[in-house]
Amino acid sequence: MDVAASAAGLSGTLLDIYLLLHKRFGHRNWWPGDTPFEVIVGAILTQNTAWTNVERAIANLKSNGGFSAHGLLKLETAKLAGLIRPSGYFNQKALRLKAICQYLVDRCGADLELFKAVPTDELRKELLAITGIGPETADSILLYALDRPVFVVDTYTRRALGRIGLIAEMADYHTVQRLFMDNLALDVELFNDYHAQWVALGKDHCRQKPVCGGCPMREICLNKEVSDHT
Repeated sequence: MDVAASAAGLSGTLLDIYLLLHKRFGHRNWWPGDTPFEVIVGAILTQNTAWTNVERAIANLKSNGGFSAHGLLKLETAKLAGLIRPSGYFNQKALRLKAICQYLVDRCGADLELFKAVPTDELRKELLAITGIGPETADSILLYALDRPVFVVDTYTRRALGRIGLIAEMADYHTVQRLFMDNLALDVELFNDYHAQWVALGKDHCRQKPVCGGCPMREICLNKEVSDHT
């Protein structure tokens, strides 16, 4: 596959890469969560930590009872921080959980079904105004909790795309997001699984020090003559 595609062929190139990753990793069934609220909580807790730690923190919250926006707001901040300790940065994340729970209560009485009538751009702006929520977290909430066709960009995605030459290495968030949203159909299921494929690639192969043996993108990197991928 030639990734030095023209603008006209970029859509096909991105779809070809997705199919290549999907063939290697299979459908990822991401994001895990029983309810949209659980996905929102997970999006906050997963900041700067592994998902296994998030699972432990969410299990603590559920076992404590009152796993809802109203329920978490009733908890003392110190108690909430203790429950989510496995996720790391627990004092900061407790405040962030409180902030988004308060937003949910104020915005719609914590009834996420009411969000469906609100335009995506408006919701994104509101989420970004909440302390501790950046573009990746906001877009994760929009895509995975609210089924909005917004592409989520993370470090894995930027790193891999930079290495194969589709973007300047470590390009900014907006630039990478527009690459996908301007060249692919705005499809929730595609964006959901495509992001998860980049995560799988980044964890298994496209690390800071790449592990290229068995990598589905190895041929592309070699064709680009990336000398440091050995």
